[in-house]
Amino acid sequence: MTAKASSETLKTLLDPSDTFAGRHIGPREEDLREMLALVGAATLEDLVGQTVPAGIRLGQPLELPGLDGSRPSGETEVLARLASMAERNRVLHSCIGMGYSGTIVPPVIQRNVLENPGWYTQYTPYQAEISQGRLEVLLAFQTMIAELTGLPIANASLLDEGTAAAEAMAMCRSASRGRAGRFLVAAECHPQTIGVVRTRGASMGVEVVVLPLADFARETDGVCGGLLPYPATDGRVLDPRPAIATLHQAGALAVLVCDPLALCALAAPAQLDADIAVGSVQRFGVPIGYGGPHAAFLATREEHARRVPGRIVGVSRDRHGAQAYRLALQTREQHIRRDKATSNICTAQVLLAIMAALYAMYHGPDGLTRIAHRVRALLGAFVRGLRQAGHAIEEGPRFDAVRVRFAPGVAAQLLRAAQDKGYELRDFGDGSLGIAFDETTTRADVVKLLSVFGLTEPDLDALVDDEEQGLPEGLRRDGPVLRHSMFRSVHSEHQMVRFLHRLESRDLSLTTSMIPLGSCTMKLNATSEMLPVTWPAFSNLHPYAPIEHAEGYREMLDQLRLWLGQITALPAVSLQPNAGSQGEYAGLLAIRRWHKSRGESGRDVCLIPVSAHGTNAATAVIAGFRVVAVRCDTAGNIDFDDLGARLKEHGERVGALMITYPSTHGVFEARVREVCDAVHAAGGQVYMDGANMNAQVGLTAPGRIGADVCHLNLHKTFCIPHGGGGPGMGPICAREHLRPFLPGEPTAGEGAVSAAPFGSASILTVSWVYIALMGADGLTRATQIAILSANYMARRLADHYQVLYAGPGGRVAHEFIIDCRPFEKSAGVTVEDIAKRLMDYGFHAPTMSFPVAGTLMIEPTESEPRSELDRLCDALIRIRAEIRDIEAGLLDREDNPLKNAPHTAAEVCADAWAHAYSREQAGFPAPWTREYKFWPSVGRIDNAYGDRNLFCTCPPMD
Repeated sequence: MTAKASSETLKTLLDPSDTFAGRHIGPREEDLREMLALVGAATLEDLVGQTVPAGIRLGQPLELPGLDGSRPSGETEVLARLASMAERNRVLHSCIGMGYSGTIVPPVIQRNVLENPGWYTQYTPYQAEISQGRLEVLLAFQTMIAELTGLPIANASLLDEGTAAAEAMAMCRSASRGRAGRFLVAAECHPQTIGVVRTRGASMGVEVVVLPLADFARETDGVCGGLLPYPATDGRVLDPRPAIATLHQAGALAVLVCDPLALCALAAPAQLDADIAVGSVQRFGVPIGYGGPHAAFLATREEHARRVPGRIVGVSRDRHGAQAYRLALQTREQHIRRDKATSNICTAQVLLAIMAALYAMYHGPDGLTRIAHRVRALLGAFVRGLRQAGHAIEEGPRFDAVRVRFAPGVAAQLLRAAQDKGYELRDFGDGSLGIAFDETTTRADVVKLLSVFGLTEPDLDALVDDEEQGLPEGLRRDGPVLRHSMFRSVHSEHQMVRFLHRLESRDLSLTTSMIPLGSCTMKLNATSEMLPVTWPAFSNLHPYAPIEHAEGYREMLDQLRLWLGQITALPAVSLQPNAGSQGEYAGLLAIRRWHKSRGESGRDVCLIPVSAHGTNAATAVIAGFRVVAVRCDTAGNIDFDDLGARLKEHGERVGALMITYPSTHGVFEARVREVCDAVHAAGGQVYMDGANMNAQVGLTAPGRIGADVCHLNLHKTFCIPHGGGGPGMGPICAREHLRPFLPGEPTAGEGAVSAAPFGSASILTVSWVYIALMGADGLTRATQIAILSANYMARRLADHYQVLYAGPGGRVAHEFIIDCRPFEKSAGVTVEDIAKRLMDYGFHAPTMSFPVAGTLMIEPTESEPRSELDRLCDALIRIRAEIRDIEAGLLDREDNPLKNAPHTAAEVCADAWAHAYSREQAGFPAPWTREYKFWPSVGRIDNAYGDRNLFCTCPPMD
């Protein structure tokens, strides 16, 4: 060892022992040497030079302000740094309300679901046979919503209450078949919900009219629907029936914005003749988290089933006739219908919907009803105490909140006095204060709050009053809630633990194997990244708490914005969009608003390559664009000549081009700068879909290739887990000229796309920790190895499958497509057969039939070790050998392991075996399946049966 080498080695001994990049990145150094040798590259930099066009490479290494690039950070050190930020948050007992309530997360659910990678690392349940546990709980969620609302069709969650209300407005417009262009919104709804609806209305060309609920009758001309609060934002229970009748007389639909806990005491929306019910289930055991993530819901009547946005879980049967669950109707509706889709919603909030459904099951109908009535009893005692203290309180029924008006200047004094005692009240800004109660409110809280308002040492028991608890006739809940037996069977912790582990065993997650989905980047969600999500200083803060009480959050968010701006070379960053679909929407809205500010509102054409994600086209439509397709050439690149023709054809109407980079075909397009320059020359803007950002970080950047705005899927590139289909985060990064047009404050209605200012803020800690741990060098190396891993797998599979697209020199980006179409003719084998057969080998299938029908798109990511890459390659090679056996006549074209896949344990172990191939080949097709075997819990599901017989609530136990 030379003196210099020895000196350098000694210096590294001063680094922390728990540095992270080497733990995140899967392949070891010796693996990298052999992988590079196989693909024919001398070094990682050599491979990158052959893959990424030189003209778009960064001119210098990536730098991230605030991170010391000269030395790596340890996990303990980074978490301590974030903890010091968390300490700067002042978390008081929130009585703000506004749809965000304190809740008690049952520890059994927190430990076994929220903090369990067996639940939060799954992908969206498109492969239903290996997603049965999660689908079962989502069906319970839909059943819970259907029973609480009385409406038979419920979806499997939406992003937040504001989004759900906006989606309901779109349903109303659709039901009117475009004839009615006005939508009424009661001023008594939560202000942030009104803000999100205003934004969607403006982009859709719907006139949103905000007025008091009592005035609906004077504004019914040309109305497609109305949004009514139940209860109101100040806690009052307003009778919505007169307004509902008014809307129906005008031929419009009525949408109730509901509190699910209130529905345990109030009449169901269906009883009141509502057509649609929306709301948030946050108070069912999901932390506030400075605004999210939370699951919203939407329920409606059967005649509107085809208009419901998002996903619906349905009941079907497998090939053995056994009951099985699957996504029904709109399984991938955006990708199928593109610009004619009902919505651009792709990400749901599955993990949070699961938590809410389990919360309801754990408490059961009696427990939920008691919580609801307890909240009302505490509020009733508080209101009587306020009156005893001399405050004038408006008469009328309430659920969980009261608004008190004061003389000028008094409210501010009382607000500070409450804060001094540890309580955060709502300041309406007009001399009135709101006080909201929830599950966490105690008798002691009520006594302390009454002392703030001048009543000391109250007799709380004497203040409880039946009259204060009373609800008008017709607004009281009629009969028990949650009558299905599933809500009456797991109330003890022992039962719940066993139930959760049974369900978890039916779901394939990253704890089982790699999930090699192209364009979805299923990478490691490290434990250290996940820990801060449940720290009380982050999880218990209200999104509309005073800014000075969120200094730690703001520091973390500001730093994350700065980092994302540096990584993308687009400095204007909004963290508000709480899904990739919302990021697309926000980015295109910014472009639309920018054009309008320049007097060019007519730029309403959005050019989209035919290879683009289906959500791109759907998003463009709801943002107010007309979609025009651009062809791709035989190499999978944007057809530059066709782009020129479309630009010339639409001239001054060209508003934007949406691209994905690297392309959806898994290739770095060499002419991307020319594409962007051509659009700019035509007066348009370039939107880049960030789905494939994992191939760019540290090597190139959206700003470098010429994009004006992009969204980032933090649940892909930046390690927020997919959660089985949500949560997600899709912040947007833009050039400076678009900064004024990014999403504004939701309560002000200035282009807001989500109900909370920073979307699902609590999970932004995940990406902050990931970037802080990796540093600029680690992020760059991760990108290099993601590209190497994809090229390594493509090379290993090239002798068995045709790799459909490649760049110059035969290089792919971070993902690649293998062509399975020839097998249908040669062996009768479809791409779905291969996907299902992979389950027998213990794998989730790669992305199937997108962007090319009959293909598989594979993305290994940088965090998978070489052994796992080899294991998937070996599985695909073995499957190709089985296809050859069919082609050679050694296996029957109809009765073979692929056509009958997946095979369940029950089938393999049954007394009878009717197939010509062996049980061993069916159930143990590779050596590793003998060491550990993930068994699909059902056989192949009959999709057609499920669509013909739509059941989207839990069937009776019999």
